[in-house]
Amino acid sequence: MAALLGSSKRVLPGFTLSLGTSLLFVSLIILLPLTGLIMNTSQMGWSQYWQVISDPRVVATYKVTASAAAVASLFNMVFGLLMAWILTRYRFAGRALLDGLMDLPFALPTAVAGLTLASLFATNGWYGEALAELGIKVSYTWVGIVIAMVFTSVPFVVRTVQPVLEDLGPEYEEAAAILGASPWQAFSRVVLPELKPALITGTALSFTRSLGEFGAVIFIAGNMPWQTEITSLMIFIKIQEFDHAGASAIASVVLLASFVLLFAINGIQSRFMRRVRGNS
Repeated sequence: MAALLGSSKRVLPGFTLSLGTSLLFVSLIILLPLTGLIMNTSQMGWSQYWQVISDPRVVATYKVTASAAAVASLFNMVFGLLMAWILTRYRFAGRALLDGLMDLPFALPTAVAGLTLASLFATNGWYGEALAELGIKVSYTWVGIVIAMVFTSVPFVVRTVQPVLEDLGPEYEEAAAILGASPWQAFSRVVLPELKPALITGTALSFTRSLGEFGAVIFIAGNMPWQTEITSLMIFIKIQEFDHAGASAIASVVLLASFVLLFAINGIQSRFMRRVRGNS
């Protein structure tokens, strides 16, 4: 009876209407812009396309963007795991505030974040002045790009790992301790293998987010060609020059890299779910 009631009364409308509405929004929000990008790119031949995406200045932006995104993602992997651990394993005053601050990069406009970071790390800023005395310059350097990417993408790691830690619970660590494992052995051999898929997913999402970052980076990067110029800025420059086909060609490279990473993430998640079902 309960099964019959559950199948006849659903919270959402029927399958056809739900699927149709979902596909409509997917088409308007995702597929239509992608189609426009492909159409703009198709205006040029293969030789022109390759000439645009392999231009030495554009290749330099790939290197700057990818290297900064990789370093930022690796930092976020460590810091995000630590922050998720603190938020799930400890209770302390201000925990709710700290938990809410993890979502601040999502809510804060990236341009505001970029201006704030540039002011803080300038040679006369709160952080920059102290670092300048040590001979370290952050604003308008590659290091500034990394810091901006860290700020905008760290929530991906925290929010991906945090639910897994909450479901895991401390009893696994307690059982390992009872069996004689040290704290590091309990973490590395019991907890970390369960966290690994979520940690890899969050780090990859952080990297993908950093590849397309624009607003937070341009204010602190200095935007020097061959040195601190990112790919998103190069796309913006092409648009300002009314070279929409060239901008679309460069954007397609970033899009392809993002798709490859997203497909890899889905593969990791599917593999992990199959392993969980097999163990159960």
